[in-house]
Amino acid sequence: MIDGLRPYADTNPTGLPWLGDVPAHWNVRRIKTLLREVDSRSKTGEERLLSLRMRQGLVDHIDAGGKLIPPESLVNFKIVEPGQVVMNRMRAAAGLFGVANVRGLVSPDYAVFEPLPEAFNPYLLQAFRLPSLSAVFRAESKGLGTGESGFLRLYTDRFGPIPVPYPPLDEQRLIVRFLDWHGAQTAKLIRAKKKIIALLNEQKQAIIHRAVTRGLDPNVRLKPSGIPWLGDIPEDWEVSRVKTEFQCLNYRRVPLSGTERGRMTVRQYDYYGASGVIDKVDEFLFDDKLLLIAEDGANLVLRNLPLAIIAEGKFWVNNHAHILKPRRGDIRFLAAILEGLNFLPWISGAAQPKLTQDRLMGIAIAVPPGHKQLEIIQSCDEEVSELVRAINVASKELIFIQEFRTRLIADVVTGKLDVRAAAASLPESAELEATEELVEDDDLDEAIDDAENKEVAA
Repeated sequence: MIDGLRPYADTNPTGLPWLGDVPAHWNVRRIKTLLREVDSRSKTGEERLLSLRMRQGLVDHIDAGGKLIPPESLVNFKIVEPGQVVMNRMRAAAGLFGVANVRGLVSPDYAVFEPLPEAFNPYLLQAFRLPSLSAVFRAESKGLGTGESGFLRLYTDRFGPIPVPYPPLDEQRLIVRFLDWHGAQTAKLIRAKKKIIALLNEQKQAIIHRAVTRGLDPNVRLKPSGIPWLGDIPEDWEVSRVKTEFQCLNYRRVPLSGTERGRMTVRQYDYYGASGVIDKVDEFLFDDKLLLIAEDGANLVLRNLPLAIIAEGKFWVNNHAHILKPRRGDIRFLAAILEGLNFLPWISGAAQPKLTQDRLMGIAIAVPPGHKQLEIIQSCDEEVSELVRAINVASKELIFIQEFRTRLIADVVTGKLDVRAAAASLPESAELEATEELVEDDDLDEAIDDAENKEVAA
């Protein structure tokens, strides 16, 4: 079906460098002719608090893992009604828009719009997330800083005059139907590819885990560790604890808000959170090779991403990751031990899982002599090399699939490809639930969103 798509026969120039030519029967409309800003405020704060997520759109704040905010702190938050469009002013350039399905509250810093009769929300959301339009949103944002977040905001007086492509309404519906169908098919492909990557990673981790818990000799003599969950260990290994092998540097970490990071201009050093690098900043706190362990977040339980991350060079760490400096031994070996641990017995909190410093540092681990640590890691590198290559190939294919999807959306929404005939042959509804796979992890957006709510509620 994709191979059969062709350009429109007749096109007209728009005079807009980011848009180019559009089909002759399309129009170009200013956003303010399709959306009207509304500003209704809560007097009690009793309404349901909603959070705007890149992956899920507008969702219940608590269901999304947010912390409970008392009603008195939500007074004067904006009320959003079903069908209204919400824009995160600070993340508009990243495509952070959503449509409300229920009545609720959003941050006062967000913009809420009532669709006018000629607006079709699903098409507009696709248009607002175009990379080419993202650059326009960024250029029209005002404030300090150069990032997509922070102190830059896209205000309505700058948002409203921005032109967007506007096909006839019937054609907008066909475009959305086609993209929903393609999104569902792509999501299945992405899910299958991710499953392959996960299986390969499991094989790799099993090889590493066996080596870092039993060593390289399958016939090695064992001894009781005295720790029930460690079991028997090689007789020349010792039972240690994380606090014995590492110095904790948590006292040196400093969190930076999205506003503070947005004001920065150089942005050359990695800024680490619980799940790795989440931003770039102007300065650094560390110039070293250290091990970072997530302190909180769903990944402590789900394990979708690595928990033990080696950070090297100059970097900054916020207060969502423990910072460990080896006192002895090989950092890669020690990282492999911690990555292989099941942390569930030491995690507290259901809604917001947390691994405290005291609990982490008290965990017992089995450690071989220093020279064996290096031998084990070198052997693991060789044994898993083919798996690593396969993972890299699959990961590149995954990136290509996602890039193709992004390009196709841009070509369809801006009128470069005609999908009317293809869409007309599709059923009215596609497997919309599958399309969550199309959006990459949005922890950064969630962190910014929650920070805004805290700042406003304070």
